[in-house]
Amino acid sequence: MKNSLFAPVSIFLALSFFNVVSASGQTNGPSLTVRQNLHLPEIRLHDPWILAYAPTKTYYLYTSNSGRVTGVNRPGTMVYRSKDLRNWEGPMVVFALPEGTWAGPQPAWAPEVHEYKGRFYLFTTLHNPERIIGTPPEVWRTNYMRGTVIASAASPEGPFTLLQTNGPVPPADFMTLDGTFYVDPSGKPWMVYAHEWIQKIDGTMEAVPLKDDLSSASGPPIYLFKASDAPWLDEQGTASRKENNYVTDGPEMFRSKDGHLLMLWSSYDNRGYVETVARSKSGELKGPWEQLPPLVRQDSGHGMLFHTFDGQLMMVLHRPFKNARAKLYEMSDKGDHLRVIRERTDLDGDLGAAER
Repeated sequence: MKNSLFAPVSIFLALSFFNVVSASGQTNGPSLTVRQNLHLPEIRLHDPWILAYAPTKTYYLYTSNSGRVTGVNRPGTMVYRSKDLRNWEGPMVVFALPEGTWAGPQPAWAPEVHEYKGRFYLFTTLHNPERIIGTPPEVWRTNYMRGTVIASAASPEGPFTLLQTNGPVPPADFMTLDGTFYVDPSGKPWMVYAHEWIQKIDGTMEAVPLKDDLSSASGPPIYLFKASDAPWLDEQGTASRKENNYVTDGPEMFRSKDGHLLMLWSSYDNRGYVETVARSKSGELKGPWEQLPPLVRQDSGHGMLFHTFDGQLMMVLHRPFKNARAKLYEMSDKGDHLRVIRERTDLDGDLGAAER
């Protein structure tokens, strides 16, 4: 048997969690075998999130649970694990939606895991199309409950437990997604999220303050910017009958080396998904925000930044939108903006080409 990247305690946590899920009747059949020596081209995923966990020098790649892959047929989050960003092991389910919450059976989107005050917090977006929050003519199309929840665990490998089960953290009558975590210079925690174009037509970025234990919101949300603020969205505009629906998606906050506050986010131009960036003119969450040129087009998006254990700033995103894979880029922090250095095709590209 090859040496496993999973330590004995990790195996125990994974098996213990699976046993809990099985006992609650939330899975159909046994969990599939954890695979070793996987490479990114072999892993289908959306909305990748990488946590670089320094104590064990382990990279955790989180994405939406797939019952076909894990055997756990519940909305949730699964994780892959690596020591070098090339060879991965997994997946392991770290969160499965329990019965009795507000959410429905649709997949959980955009998982993120953040370390905060000695614990790990999972942010993921849940849905319930049966719980209608607005119908025409009050809104331009039917709206239903969608929003980000927070779950907590003692380990990056879970199991994660919801902090509240009766609704998302943003207002329940807002149709929102892709909540991310931000702690401002005063130490106040926030959730930054995308307010759906489905409800707003021109999607917005907003933020809601959190209680210190992240259990729920501690006040009303604030407005940051709208999707149509990005001037490049109209570069390919044409006169037509097509609706101009502006999408906000996948925010992530980044404080640059000289103190600028940047936000990665995604939208669409006429050629597909786009990974772009905004900058706060004040250096504060409230902005005002200015839109910088896109970082990557090529039907790519929902990116996030992390540092490797040797200090290299990296971005991971998914491409293309359909049948997506994780793509890795070396990045440069220029202080007031980010620059793409190169794609790491040796890590995310065609295996045959990379090995020849």
